[in-house]
Amino acid sequence: MKTLFLLILALYLSTLSEAFGVANSSSSGGRRATVKCMVKRCASKDDDKANNNCSHDDSSDYTSRRRFLESASAVAASSLLFSADTAQAAVGSLPEFADSNAILQGITVKVADPSQEKAMRTFLEDAFDCKVLRQRIRGTVTETWLGFGPEQLSIPSDFAIPVSSFAKYGGHASIHLVYDSRTATPLYRMGDETPPGNSIAYLQLGVPSYRVSQMVKNGGVVTDAYGFVSVVSPSGLPIRGIVGISPDPIMFVAINCADVTKSKSFYEQLGFVEQEYPYCRPNKGQGQFEPAQPPKSVYLAPSKNSMGVLLLQSKKKRITPNPAVEGLQIVYTPSAASSDGAAEDARAPRLVDPSGVALQFQSAADFEAEEKITR
Repeated sequence: MKTLFLLILALYLSTLSEAFGVANSSSSGGRRATVKCMVKRCASKDDDKANNNCSHDDSSDYTSRRRFLESASAVAASSLLFSADTAQAAVGSLPEFADSNAILQGITVKVADPSQEKAMRTFLEDAFDCKVLRQRIRGTVTETWLGFGPEQLSIPSDFAIPVSSFAKYGGHASIHLVYDSRTATPLYRMGDETPPGNSIAYLQLGVPSYRVSQMVKNGGVVTDAYGFVSVVSPSGLPIRGIVGISPDPIMFVAINCADVTKSKSFYEQLGFVEQEYPYCRPNKGQGQFEPAQPPKSVYLAPSKNSMGVLLLQSKKKRITPNPAVEGLQIVYTPSAASSDGAAEDARAPRLVDPSGVALQFQSAADFEAEEKITR
């Protein structure tokens, strides 16, 4: 019954969204006017203007309605996707994820042509010692996953304690490169010092070593290299490299926010929890080789053992999505009310956070099956 109710709620929200999008539809004018008043009053309860009639600017109404729907959709999505039953709260069979029903598994980056794809792959391999984990070609789309260890949500059969390094253990995040030969417009011009959007501040990598010469050789633009390195990769994804040791070198994605509080609320509705800020050096930000956690920032992750997001308060109020970043990948355990992971994936929404960063969802069972056949 609960799942049915949530599905009905999601469909209702979708219907509202469609109704709001048809600005000139006379048949739904009365309903829009009614909901317009409701949304305006909810969004500005303490505002004296809320007591006026609903004859205000259309653009502000649309913004209020959109924010209301985004918030409501996030709540519905978190209820649909994530199990509230702690007995079901596990992603795969790794003990690190035994108490979590979701993990942030990686980031998807788009490239515009074969040369850019090759440059990005070689950039990650030669500059940061990333490895190609798996590949797939489907029609016009070529996909490559890179990272620092197995993505599988179980302990690999060749992992042996204390012989094997953590790079042989499962549960690693990945950088997912996607090239579609039908792409006609370049998303980022290699060599530009400025990324094509400011929504993603950087992807932080904590690695034993990196090679600045290989970053430059393969099309990266180094913007700072004092103590640690900041570089715009050949795809347009900004990366920060720090020499250190981390269980998974892909540590987190830093996101610029117009309002950190609003972004924090959005991620919390999806099950993200504020966590201790991760460091990869013993002095924990007390030196020039690894910066301390930025002031007014918030670090959240669905699991303390998975990749997370660092929400940064931007000095700019206008945040522009980076078109080279397709989104963040969340792998989750479907709710106990549904045993069909494929059905869950089919209705899982593709949400967008307040900074314009897309979130893509995939059930753990579907992810494990895909990961296994594409290694």
